[in-house]
Amino acid sequence: MKKTLLLLALFIGIISVNAQTKEELKTQKAEKQAEADAAQAQANAIQAKIDALPGWRIGAFGTIGGSISGFNNWYSQGTPNNNSGNIGFTVNGFANLIEDKFFWRNALTTNLNWVKLDDRDNPNDDDDFNPTTDVFNISSLYGRNITKTLAISTLAEYRTTLLDNFNDPGYLDVGVGATWTPIKNLIVVVHPLNYNFVFSDEDTIFESSLGAKIVADYTRQIGAVNFKTNLSAFQSYESENLSNFTWTNSFSYTLWKMIGVGFDFGLRSNKQEALNFATTAFENLSPADQLTTEAPTFDNVDNDLQTYWSIGLSYKF
Repeated sequence: MKKTLLLLALFIGIISVNAQTKEELKTQKAEKQAEADAAQAQANAIQAKIDALPGWRIGAFGTIGGSISGFNNWYSQGTPNNNSGNIGFTVNGFANLIEDKFFWRNALTTNLNWVKLDDRDNPNDDDDFNPTTDVFNISSLYGRNITKTLAISTLAEYRTTLLDNFNDPGYLDVGVGATWTPIKNLIVVVHPLNYNFVFSDEDTIFESSLGAKIVADYTRQIGAVNFKTNLSAFQSYESENLSNFTWTNSFSYTLWKMIGVGFDFGLRSNKQEALNFATTAFENLSPADQLTTEAPTFDNVDNDLQTYWSIGLSYKF
């Protein structure tokens, strides 16, 4: 009986010691966490002062995605023996010089994707990686401050594709006007005097014109989240058919060190590109089909909204 009571007392004592040790460890953890939070708050305050200093701000983040697959005798699909794959990446970079009296903001956005489908039963098929998504945009904005939030500015922006039909078409906007920065990280450009140069082999469809340029860009990092949204619109004074807009968005969330997940999507409306696509399709018809098909024009072409999206691993540069 005495041995049983002794063992019971020893067991209760061990439980009490463990419980006490666990509570002590929790208390120590809470104290250290409070110290770490205070130190992080001080570091954030110092970083905010650094960011407010004049000078260059340089950064970039991007998304990388890809997959490969192989099938043998997979009869439930149309091509039972094939190798396929896709790969793509997005890069959003900036280099901004911020001074007390002026600023110079430079940005690069590119989204490139390739896809491959090799039908091993068809010796004549194309087994190369072919481009699908192809977006390239670079811009440079210079401004002289009038107030803390308003500046007289000039902008040069170039948009094209890199992998297929480089500079065909290509768009170069050059203009002057005002830039408004109502809050940190938000840039709104309104240039009522802007010329939209259009470069293309199809001179009968693509035309340059004078108009107004509007750009809105918001780029920010909140903890592990990076995101950028950019709207670039041109309103032609000559014809609504020559107007266009492009809206791109990029998000990335860092999961471990510099690696995370990213998502990109974009919208575009461009009637000149829609007419060029429809004209090419019409020209590829047989002469007999052309006689029974209405030739596309600005008046009858369907200017469907252009979209793209991609998701994959992200890497914070």
